Amino acid sequence: MNAPQDQQPIEGVLVIDKPLGLSSMQVCARVRGKLKAGGAPKRVKVGHGGTLDPLASGVLVVLVGKATKRSDQVMVGVKEYDTTIDLSRLSDTDDLEGEMEDVRVDRVPTIDEVKDACAKWTGNVLQKPPAYSAIKVNGKRAYAMARRGELVELEARPIRIDDIEIVSYKWPTLVIRVTCGKGTYIRSLGRDIGSELGAGGVLTALRRTRVGRFSIDDAITLDELPDPLDPWSLTLDPALFEDAE
Repeated sequence: MNAPQDQQPIEGVLVIDKPLGLSSMQVCARVRGKLKAGGAPKRVKVGHGGTLDPLASGVLVVLVGKATKRSDQVMVGVKEYDTTIDLSRLSDTDDLEGEMEDVRVDRVPTIDEVKDACAKWTGNVLQKPPAYSAIKVNGKRAYAMARRGELVELEARPIRIDDIEIVSYKWPTLVIRVTCGKGTYIRSLGRDIGSELGAGGVLTALRRTRVGRFSIDDAITLDELPDPLDPWSLTLDPALFEDAE
């Protein structure tokens, strides 16, 4: 179907509950396919406001058409994550994709010690990103270098973590809810909390529940998205991007 001549340019936001196993760009590709089936131009722009790894699920803000110009506004918004950490193991990727190593502790940390460790990583802190990250080193992606066996040393960066709530703790499993700013690596946070405890720290589950004003309560699954998707049915509320911080 073709858009009438008087139709407004395509511009819209979709809040997708990204499933496990798909990359953020794969989700965008599926949305683009549904839009093309609905009559969108072949070169319709589809992007997102902040990457989620294939091993993570939850809120992915998909931007369509002119809305892709607002990507930076989305990414600066406060994020919320629910994550599960295995304190008995380490991984070279800080998650389940890497080479695993068991970690023995002389004594199982108490809940008060876990609270203290979390408190040390709350506020404005310096965090060392994981070697397997998309950060560029001399023009090359760190993860690509690491996968080739090259030594990757990334400098610690300033980040802001507003709150770390302990949802549950039963050794070796720690479940936390993290509220943070842009640039925070939750994989690294699990590793760093474990290090404070003299233990391991491997992320075994990660779910993003909020990006700015976009909540998991507003999200729909890819299966719930119409196919074909009428590109001119999408809307954009500018208020969603106000006061992103």
